[in-house]
Amino acid sequence: MLNELLLALARWLDTHAWSTALHESYYMYAWIETTHVLTIMVFLGMLFIIDLRMLGLAFTSVPASRVAARLDKPMMIGFAVMIATGVTLYYAIPVRTTQSIWFRIKVVLLIAAGVNAWLFRRRMQASVGTWDMDPKPPQPIRWGAGASLLLWAGVVMTGRAIAYDWFDCHKQQSTFVYWAAGCVDELAALGESVGEGS
Repeated sequence: MLNELLLALARWLDTHAWSTALHESYYMYAWIETTHVLTIMVFLGMLFIIDLRMLGLAFTSVPASRVAARLDKPMMIGFAVMIATGVTLYYAIPVRTTQSIWFRIKVVLLIAAGVNAWLFRRRMQASVGTWDMDPKPPQPIRWGAGASLLLWAGVVMTGRAIAYDWFDCHKQQSTFVYWAAGCVDELAALGESVGEGS
């Protein structure tokens, strides 16, 4: 049911003239993709420095709250532009992106990273006064920072893999991959062939 809804939305977006024009443009798509990659670097650069401080692996002589406060604004600007350009890239190629198993994993990791960031920030703000100058923050803070590094590394790797067609719907795949990638038409064809064979 969810796969059908997502594919219907993607096909509707694909009917828009702007979606086609953006995908077929000679320069605009490349500029947006470049901006997306550059702002990922800004966002993750700031985030990784904060996470390394929260792990007690870098800048241990600087108060943790100062590191977070100094880097928070450029990090959030990078995040906002990264999301805006990411949504635009999706709009340019909605059907193939919706049916990319890598894109789906990336979205799950993004949601998990967002939940982790929200919990991490709450935990940090509630307790920073008790360990701000400690070279090694408390274990819950370190766990959150470690999870952040792993989740965002996964987001970057799966995002990069979207460009490859290893598990695209037009290729012969297992039923599980067809389901996981949202290959609605291929799954329906499999069901029909099974019905005809019985």
